[in-house]
Amino acid sequence: MEFNCSSPNTISIFSTFASPFDNSPAVNGSDSTSTRKHISLWPGMYHSPVTTALWEARSKIFERLLDPPKDAPPQSELLTKTASQSRTTILYNFSSDYTLREQYRDPWNEVRIGKLLEDLDALAGTISVKHCSDDDSTTRPLLLVTASVDKIVLKKPISVDIDLKIVGDVIWVGRSSIEIQLEVIQFTKEDSDSSNSVALQANFIFVARDSKTGKAAPVNRLSPETENEKFLFEEAEARNNLKKRKRLERRDYGNGEVKSRLEALLAEGRIFCDMPALADRDSILLRDTRLENALICQPQQRNIHGRIFGGFLMLRAFELAFSTAYAFAGLVPYFLEVDHVDFLKPVDVGDFLRLKSCVLYTENENPDQPLINVEVVAHVTRPEIRSAEVSNTFYFTFTVRPEAKATKNGFKIRNVVPATEEEARHILERMDAEMLTRQNQ
Repeated sequence: MEFNCSSPNTISIFSTFASPFDNSPAVNGSDSTSTRKHISLWPGMYHSPVTTALWEARSKIFERLLDPPKDAPPQSELLTKTASQSRTTILYNFSSDYTLREQYRDPWNEVRIGKLLEDLDALAGTISVKHCSDDDSTTRPLLLVTASVDKIVLKKPISVDIDLKIVGDVIWVGRSSIEIQLEVIQFTKEDSDSSNSVALQANFIFVARDSKTGKAAPVNRLSPETENEKFLFEEAEARNNLKKRKRLERRDYGNGEVKSRLEALLAEGRIFCDMPALADRDSILLRDTRLENALICQPQQRNIHGRIFGGFLMLRAFELAFSTAYAFAGLVPYFLEVDHVDFLKPVDVGDFLRLKSCVLYTENENPDQPLINVEVVAHVTRPEIRSAEVSNTFYFTFTVRPEAKATKNGFKIRNVVPATEEEARHILERMDAEMLTRQNQ
């Protein structure tokens, strides 16, 4: 099914190997013969097909962010905007653009989930900038950063041979925070109605900071217009209040019931440590599932604010989690979901970033779809002062690809057991958090 790309808020995505903007018509009525520096030469930009197209389409807004007026005053009066004013759609012409297809293809002829996570963050950032912009070149723009991402669930496989689009809207605004909902849509022959075409949904929360003082700054208000927009606003408001309540609640892991659960988790781990020859062959110590990689954050990975692009961190975390699940299961994993992610600390150019992963626990209740829960923790490490701080913690859930599982008769995912009480507590906290999330859905 073809998508309508004639809307002014729809941006077509092209391969970055041969930019369409060199000889294309002017964007948004601008002069195509302008001497403005080409988008690929702008500083502080992480480039992908999506980020390049987004920045080119909204170049006036982003050029102001790159070179804000010195000593400019903050926005004096908040505006009231509608969701339609910042709504943006991006279109991947996979069916006709071979080069773009190759940039997104994974080994199983589906879209690379890690690259899609990058694009979701880029689109959400663009929408937040559009909503918070006051269109006044004499005021200083806000600094908008990704604060968190709500659970992202893959509802169906995403083919790389069929056109794809992502639609993004502002659905809720607080005093200094803004929530954007994104839907990844792909129509296939099997889809009987539009609801079946949504392959993935994601909610990104951004917070606004004054670009000079670094303090929280108020953002433009949101006026829901349609019944659906009002419903989404109320739903997001309730979700935000629930998060505040959960932050105040702390589970007592010293009571009798929880203590017995800790002991049960530790029992098998002690056998592994004390009597390894007698340990359960269907289990494995948590520490033996660990993988790790490290990198120096390069200038090419920074965003318009000079910090490392959040989508890049999500991509690296996903690929390490995928590798961890692959090495653990011995079969090709299949991504199901990533749980709520908090961006605790910004990552800067030149930072030494270490990503550590492990399989926290597995679930075998459904033999047709065993679950592998992988944790990835990103540390900003500073060897000069012997410090390491957590910037992000990611929780990914995978299963095994059905075609891979069919090659092994009687395949079963192993149980993961802790060797220390600290590991056992961590597993228990994570299992309880996941159970609470499912109950609130």
